[in-house]
Amino acid sequence: MVEISEYYDEELEMIKRRRLAEIMRRSEEAKEREEEVMRELQKQEILRRVLTPEARERLANIKLVKPELAKSLEDYLVSLTLSGRLNKVIDDDELKEILRQIDERSRRDIRITVRRKGG
Repeated sequence: MVEISEYYDEELEMIKRRRLAEIMRRSEEAKEREEEVMRELQKQEILRRVLTPEARERLANIKLVKPELAKSLEDYLVSLTLSGRLNKVIDDDELKEILRQIDERSRRDIRITVRRKGG
């Protein structure tokens, strides 16, 4: 009888530990999601402050067509703002210039060389 009771106690304890681990994991995931939402809200607030409505509209259009470029641009502007190097509002023309600079940096000079056999 004692052995069966010990077995059930151990089984119950193992179930409790698994359940507690699951609750802790879910809690941690919820906390991470909340932190991500807060970071995104902070980023959007910074962009709202540093971009004119026209520039924000251009950024929204870019986000639809090239989301990775829009993310790079957003991260760049937020970084400049948080480091104190951006202390003015960016208008549409300035945003175009920044985009041009990012585009130039991202382009690679690709050369293809064709070698013929026997020649």
